[in-house]
Amino acid sequence: MTASERFEWVVQADAVGMRLDRFLTQRDVLGTRSQVQRLIDDGQVRIGDRAIKPGTTLRLGDRVVVLRRPPPAVRAEPAAIALDVLYEDDALLAINKPAGLVVHPAPGHRQGTLVSALLHRWPTLPPGLDPARLGIVHRLDKDTSGVLLIAKTAAVLAELGRQFHDREIEKQYLALVWGVPRHRRGTIDEPIGRHPVHRQRMAVRPRGRTALTRYEVVETWQQVALVRARPATGRTHQIRVHLAALGHPIVGDRLYGRGRDSRAIGIDRQALHAEAIRFRHPATQEAMHITAPLAADFAAALSTLRDIPLTSHRSFTSVRRDSTTPHPTGEAPASPGRRRPA
Repeated sequence: MTASERFEWVVQADAVGMRLDRFLTQRDVLGTRSQVQRLIDDGQVRIGDRAIKPGTTLRLGDRVVVLRRPPPAVRAEPAAIALDVLYEDDALLAINKPAGLVVHPAPGHRQGTLVSALLHRWPTLPPGLDPARLGIVHRLDKDTSGVLLIAKTAAVLAELGRQFHDREIEKQYLALVWGVPRHRRGTIDEPIGRHPVHRQRMAVRPRGRTALTRYEVVETWQQVALVRARPATGRTHQIRVHLAALGHPIVGDRLYGRGRDSRAIGIDRQALHAEAIRFRHPATQEAMHITAPLAADFAAALSTLRDIPLTSHRSFTSVRRDSTTPHPTGEAPASPGRRRPA
């Protein structure tokens, strides 16, 4: 965004008496209610010459004008963050993202993201890629672990993006959920959209975007089940929303499974792991199947549930000692290689 954005609405009869911040939040273009309140407090909202605040009551015919200023430009800084490399060649990089690592810079997480790690890893940036996003093809939530693809050229990024768009890429997740699903296998075909009140959440909405998730129950205990999920679409929070809608929210999910304590199981974040991904290599057309081992907390939770002691509580990843050593793009070091034929 390089210039201020202008939004304008005239208050109709159905909005008379409504709070200004609620009215603007319901427009679905300005973000959450707290973000709207900040716009008002910063003087970016006007109703004629009236003195306003978030709780201002609207009148019939009020002309509400928002001039949203662009956010300050923030460039991610390189950071020596270790990456667990699953596969790498001249075209792409696949990593096992740890839980807690934010993928793209965002408000509140400007630095220390995966972008920062890649900027450190690649002192010479790949040509044609946005320095703010580099070649990150898809994303995982901050507290979701597992396999993530990164393109090393603009052409590879475009081709992998096409495969995602055409649903040619298959993703597979493991999740611990509360309760035991009634059916061992099933398909959740429910549209997903922004929650009407809690704007940071998604929800099953009749007018939402098409979303489809296939699942199977892998293992069960008294109050918890291990589920493998295969999303056919890529909506925000899709697996988390769908499993919660099924009545079995993910263990440790503070957004969709609040009110349940997962610490007794041994995991203090959402127990969701991107286990594997299948795609066609953009350069060689080879069928690729890349898998990511579980992180220590997920493995420990399974151990607790199975009542089997672990021999080690360290990470079950393969971060190399030289994993923070910068190297030019296109000159990949030997990969640990957890790729197997599709």
